[in-house]
Amino acid sequence: MNKPNRADTLLYLDNVSVSFDGFKALNALSLFVQKGEMRAVIGPNGAGKTTMMDVITGKTRPDEGVVMFGTDTDLTKLDEPAIASLGIGRKFQKPTVFEPHTVWDNLLLALAGDRRPRFTLWARETSEEEDRIAAILETTRLTDHRHRRAGDLSHGQKQWLEIGMLLAQEPQLLLVDEPVAGMTDAETAQTAELLRDINRTRSVVVVEHDMDFVRALDVRVTVLHEGSVLSEGTIDHVSADPRVVEVYLGR
Repeated sequence: MNKPNRADTLLYLDNVSVSFDGFKALNALSLFVQKGEMRAVIGPNGAGKTTMMDVITGKTRPDEGVVMFGTDTDLTKLDEPAIASLGIGRKFQKPTVFEPHTVWDNLLLALAGDRRPRFTLWARETSEEEDRIAAILETTRLTDHRHRRAGDLSHGQKQWLEIGMLLAQEPQLLLVDEPVAGMTDAETAQTAELLRDINRTRSVVVVEHDMDFVRALDVRVTVLHEGSVLSEGTIDHVSADPRVVEVYLGR
């Protein structure tokens, strides 16, 4: 694999290895995401997808290798809050929203800026905050649901709300873990559109099992297997790779 120009690279993982009790979760993994790119990451269970996300967000320290954000920020030297404040947002598979609160108030709580307890929900939001929340509601297809309790939303709508809460924190890079698990076909199609909309202004890495959804994203795909990159390219390229068919698609 040719290493890219670092100036154009937002996320740079090179030769990253992680072991747990002798099991190599990542094995000399190299992955490079360009500024403004959306990348899909697929692979069988145990391929290292979650560990890769854990390394990027500071939850897991690699045994060796380079993990850089931008040209000069070494993520292995930072903790999770510091990495989040840099502009890396992570969406886990199971949505975690404040169910008793409205959609609007969930986004208000998530806004980057001074949201210490005495400000949260008691202070009147500024017109700038109102505009930002309105824009996020439009992006996440939740404008008509802004006054509903988050707990009353469908599963898919909760996923969109959590993505919106991450957007409120102004990330440069969004890591999204299996966003369409449990969604209806209509919600899945809308989620592909939503992520493409977000990708106009931010870089996105999507870990997913749903191959139809990955095809709908129409982006570069990285296939992980046993902690390393097995194949990389368009969805058609990796789908035709005999090694990918053998270890993943043929199952």
